[in-house]
Amino acid sequence: MRSRLTADDVDLAAGALAERALELPELAHARTVAAYVSVGEEPGTLALLDALRARGVRVLLPVLLPDNDLDWGVYTGPDSLVRVRRGSRMALLEPAGEHLGPEAVRQADAVLLPGLAVDARGMRLGRGGGSYDRVLARLERAGAGPALVVLLYDPEVVDRVPEEAHDRPVHAVVTPSGVHRFR
Repeated sequence: MRSRLTADDVDLAAGALAERALELPELAHARTVAAYVSVGEEPGTLALLDALRARGVRVLLPVLLPDNDLDWGVYTGPDSLVRVRRGSRMALLEPAGEHLGPEAVRQADAVLLPGLAVDARGMRLGRGGGSYDRVLARLERAGAGPALVVLLYDPEVVDRVPEEAHDRPVHAVVTPSGVHRFR
């Protein structure tokens, strides 16, 4: 479905997605939010990142490590991002400043997660690299309890996705048309 989206479709959805996400109480009261910069036809995140910053929220963005784990850096605006390509992978936009370490995500009051789909149980289907599975496991081991929110297009909220033993449910999904809550 994403491959059929035009740049205008992605931009229009990004604005609606940011509006819906900013209405979430979990983000309204957050001091620190771990997020990501969307790439390709992923639901757009830049408008949301800038709106969070404008509210005074500290926004952490991931830096992909060679083992697919994630380090974190602070987002200070679009000029603070650098385009990084690792091997044959898609180019990512990452924070250019100081890296805070993989444990920095534990400071987040909310974590915005990418995904391909989420099912009626709140189980998230990722892209298969395991980066965010590691983040969720790290949070669980630390006893941290941030709100876990996935940003998707409306058709990507489905009845069921495949599940593995290490998968953890999320608390909510935000789509351009609304919010779906779990638990």
